[in-house]
Amino acid sequence: MEDNKTIIIYDSTLRDGAQAGGISYTLEDKLKIVERLDKFGVKFIEAGNPGSNIKDQEFFARVKKMKLKNAKLIAFGSTRRVGIDVKDDPNIQSLIAADTEAVAIFGKSWDFHVKEVLKTTEDENLQMIYDTIKYLKSLGKYVVFDAEHFFDGYKNNRKYALETLKVAKEAGADSLDLCDTNGGTFPMDIYNITKEVVEMFPGTLIGIHCHNDTGMAVANSVMAVLAGARQVQGTINGYGERCGNADLITLIPNLQLKLGFKCIPDENIKHLTSLSRYVAEIANMIPNERAPYVGAYAFTHKAGMHIDAVKKNPASFEHINPEIVGNTRRIVLSEVAGRATILDKIREIDPTVTKDSPVTKEIIDELKRLENEGYQFESAEASFEMLIRKKLGLYQPFFTLKEFKVLINEPAVEYSSSAIVKIAVDGVTAITAAEGDGPVHALDSALRKALEKFYPELKEVHLVDYKVRVLNAETATAAKVRVLIESTDGKDTWTTVGVSTDIVNASWIALVDSLEYKLCKEKVGK
Repeated sequence: MEDNKTIIIYDSTLRDGAQAGGISYTLEDKLKIVERLDKFGVKFIEAGNPGSNIKDQEFFARVKKMKLKNAKLIAFGSTRRVGIDVKDDPNIQSLIAADTEAVAIFGKSWDFHVKEVLKTTEDENLQMIYDTIKYLKSLGKYVVFDAEHFFDGYKNNRKYALETLKVAKEAGADSLDLCDTNGGTFPMDIYNITKEVVEMFPGTLIGIHCHNDTGMAVANSVMAVLAGARQVQGTINGYGERCGNADLITLIPNLQLKLGFKCIPDENIKHLTSLSRYVAEIANMIPNERAPYVGAYAFTHKAGMHIDAVKKNPASFEHINPEIVGNTRRIVLSEVAGRATILDKIREIDPTVTKDSPVTKEIIDELKRLENEGYQFESAEASFEMLIRKKLGLYQPFFTLKEFKVLINEPAVEYSSSAIVKIAVDGVTAITAAEGDGPVHALDSALRKALEKFYPELKEVHLVDYKVRVLNAETATAAKVRVLIESTDGKDTWTTVGVSTDIVNASWIALVDSLEYKLCKEKVGK
């Protein structure tokens, strides 16, 4: 048993997390995540169910070669089947073949499931739990018992739910993990029931495993810890079946930074944000920008009064320093940002401008006018910088558009669209054509081809993201759209915006800003 302030973090991203809709890890994906979780400092990594699929069997064969510094791998499986000797159960033999030091066994703690799902008796289910754990302990395994549907079972038949824990303990289980499998239990019930279990099994490691079907998985896990649970199961970013599992990315800092428990080494908490994004990238999931602690907006300030207060003292609107968890503070530009914030941005380009300068009001008024039309500069600061340069008289166009045409190729063979662009640079006209996967791609290719003759540095620039947002869907196909384009030159990344009722024209506005921003940096600088 660990000391009273130590929490054992039990990660199930590779098993429970793999059951989330839209996630399918390759074998290599799983190995990468294991390596990263081990470095982060979790105690257990529940890595898969070797009895359920060939990929997990292959994974356990490969992962043996890894030398883990902090974590122990866990192979996950169920109790023996009804009417089968534990030694003859193929799933149990798969667990043994996985050759992990620790295993997790789930067994039914809700009599409803025993009768309706297993189609057996309550006594037989208890015997299945006992036989399985006893057998695995005889082989020297560390055994975690997942009491599946424990809280629903407790509320429907308290005596039987607790009996499943007693049998598991008698068989030698090293921990008893209480599962809110349906995710429907509320925090105070979690607290009261967990507290009773902790008191009933003194000296036994009690764990908690919560699903998020009522949005309370993190809160429920915290309440279980406050009630005495010392092993916490969850997944990175809360990935999991249905609404997901308890999100360790939120749960760990809540326990460690807010409540003083020790979950991972203190020096590793700064890697929280990068871990969240790393796993999201591998899982091919879009990061939650509003995730607590690690989201891009978690420490982003937009309202003028908030920004003013944060500049005076960050604690006024930030519950922790974002750098503690590897995140950063962002001050975004918008019509509600306030004069001081916009002035700071202006003075990055021209330090002589003051809040009373006429141009300051002109820029603020123009910002409000454009945002009223649908522009959004909080995510497109490069476009806002171009606006400032124009108002300050520090901008001269690098080229003049004569015309462009975009054609949709039907039937499409290799490319679905083509574009023709005619521009002029210092009186020299260039006409180019290009094909692309869609009209914006074709237009981008044609414009670059024309400009690179005059500005070779644009060969370094390429688009990394393209987003379209319909602003007034009620007008159907005549709706106004906002296009955000993210670009990079391999060193810096910037975002530009365009708005129009024509998606191609909105894309053109954002595209031109993107290229001219790069040229301004090269030719003018700040």
